[in-house]
Amino acid sequence: MIVAVLNQKGGVGKTTLALHLAGEWARRGQRVTLIDADPQGSALDWSQQRGREGLPRAFGVVGLARDTLHREAPELARDADHIVIDGPPRVAGLMRSALLAADLVLMPVQPSPLDGWASAEMLALLTEARIYRPQLVARFVLNRCAARTVIARETAETLAEHDPPVLATTIGQRVIFADAAQTGRLACEIAADSLAAREISALAAEIARLGVGRTAP
Repeated sequence: MIVAVLNQKGGVGKTTLALHLAGEWARRGQRVTLIDADPQGSALDWSQQRGREGLPRAFGVVGLARDTLHREAPELARDADHIVIDGPPRVAGLMRSALLAADLVLMPVQPSPLDGWASAEMLALLTEARIYRPQLVARFVLNRCAARTVIARETAETLAEHDPPVLATTIGQRVIFADAAQTGRLACEIAADSLAAREISALAAEIARLGVGRTAP
């Protein structure tokens, strides 16, 4: 399965989500490659920091920030159970290529009023990609949520009736994710029974229940 984590808005925790999903699947013994398609290269930086800390490789990380991604990612997928694409913000050509490569698109959004998360351009690109990949599955993911806030509940309720819909699992705003980013670690490595680690595990389980598989373009 090829999962693209995409949002044209920066600062929504896209890279953290991509890294932790890849790490969760690798922890379960699956072969995983993460494609860093963001020109900023944050996932590659994380991988290099992991090496500097003397930690074993959790999964492969490759830089592929070019608009031929939809041709190259399926080749990488032949030798992996999961490909996770950490997509670019506001680079239309790269975004289109990532959408065409994907089986599942995850769009992390922070709890906010409707006009804060609804990216007309992003949804237009998704609609365009479905012309070529009609089986493309997409979901919003509520990320960086403060616990039990009214705005988080209202955002979830709004997205529940939306197309794409929102996943039930929410990911909290947790200090451990910032620590993980700085040290080249995953939340489950810092604290195996942390809320962050359990949320990522629940997210991976919910994605598995979607039953998404590779389909021909």
